[in-house]
Amino acid sequence: MTTVTTDDKQIFARRESEARSYCRSFPTVFTRAEGATLTDAAGRDYIDFLAGCSTLNYGHNDPDMKAALIAHIERDGVTHGLDMHTDAKAEFLKTFERLILRPRDMEHRVLFTGPTGANAIEAALKIARKATGRQNVIAFTNGFHGVTLGALAATGNGYHRAGAGVPLDHVTRLPYHNAMGGDIDTADLLNRMLTEPSSGIEKPAAILFETVQGEGGLNAASRDWVRRVSEIARAHGALLIIDDIQAGCGRTGDFFSFDEMGISPDIVTMAKSLSGYGLPFAAVLVKPKYDVFGPAEHNGTFRGNNHAFVTARAALEKFWADDAFRATIAERGAYLETRLQKIAALVPNARVKGRGMMLGVDVGSGKTAGDICRRAFRDGLIIETSGAHDEVVKVLCPLTIDQETFARGLDILEAAVAETIHSTKIAAE
Repeated sequence: MTTVTTDDKQIFARRESEARSYCRSFPTVFTRAEGATLTDAAGRDYIDFLAGCSTLNYGHNDPDMKAALIAHIERDGVTHGLDMHTDAKAEFLKTFERLILRPRDMEHRVLFTGPTGANAIEAALKIARKATGRQNVIAFTNGFHGVTLGALAATGNGYHRAGAGVPLDHVTRLPYHNAMGGDIDTADLLNRMLTEPSSGIEKPAAILFETVQGEGGLNAASRDWVRRVSEIARAHGALLIIDDIQAGCGRTGDFFSFDEMGISPDIVTMAKSLSGYGLPFAAVLVKPKYDVFGPAEHNGTFRGNNHAFVTARAALEKFWADDAFRATIAERGAYLETRLQKIAALVPNARVKGRGMMLGVDVGSGKTAGDICRRAFRDGLIIETSGAHDEVVKVLCPLTIDQETFARGLDILEAAVAETIHSTKIAAE
């Protein structure tokens, strides 16, 4: 067991930037991780319902991915190769083509970007603008696409936007599905605004959205809304960009969050769990006719992480070679929804939001949600909030979590909710 001294703990406050975030909610020093469990320096185990914000869909240190990575390192496999051809890249692309693209009749090419989701979004926006010759992009309320300037322009969150320091231009924001209540068809509003010559909206290069808004509060677009927006994009000459950075790689039930929705996005952005192992890795899938960049027009020193190619291929082979994993996700998603509905019943006017294994409970208040998460951490559960007011307690546990650990984590969450609501009632009396 690793011993952490007082000075070790103070080094973070003394030397790490004030921009540090998650560590403020989980003030301990983690030293080990396996499956759905994190262990700190004191030897205490925590159930992980955060999973790197859906970066660890297959859990911490999956043994098969670890073995593949170690074997690659031990044979002196290429670690860094810019965007040169390597055997690791070839094996990943062949496996991705065979297991993911061909079964879906996707002709998309793969652009390896810098290793963050935000960089994938930057590349996608640049592609759309170059391919169409237009500048404007349609994005939606509560969308979150990253905090680099181009991606931030498409992000709705006011706190993050305020950090830009410059105007965030060339994006028009419209209401997401159900953002204005169930009686207002926001897809119809989008179409009217783009059709009306006096709406003041410039013709868009692209329409960009997440099918489930992860950081925006687990707002889930319906299949009909997604299909309608896809049709609107096509009718108005705009490229359809699906941001699958958090919702993809099985989080909502299938590999892509838009599977079974009957759409063919022009561009798909991916990151987070694409490597399967938590290694930095991002990519843009783009239809060949929009693959318009010249050599190195969108480049980066770390475009294509060879270690991530190795673990990503292993993840695809292990989890996506047949339908067994999809069936497991469906079972766990149904169990999670049942448990969360029971938990939501403890909180006045609370409701369950999201889709698949990307679910949470809107408790109506950021303070209430924060209190719940703090009590859960005290009792050994790592869980966070999302939403415009941090009002949603969001469950993003590994998709591979075993049933006993899953149930125990949800028991902790239920107890934390019950205690928080009881304390609130007492304080109000």
